[in-house]
Amino acid sequence: MRDEFLFKIGQSVRYLRLKKEMSQEELAFNSGLSLNSISTLERGINNIKIKNLKNIAEALKVNIEDIFNCKF
Repeated sequence: MRDEFLFKIGQSVRYLRLKKEMSQEELAFNSGLSLNSISTLERGINNIKIKNLKNIAEALKVNIEDIFNCKF
């Protein structure tokens, strides 16, 4: 069963990533995470550490608050 909060965070990351025309591979490399971590995050499967979410926000050149407040 998927967690709706994690799914929304993942969809927000996906939306912001696609808006920047960035692949999952690019985001993984730029954030220092694995491709699997990005993939499972975007699908809302696994929880993510705040530090890793901060690294993703920096790689996307957005504030971490933008991930939580994303309206897509």
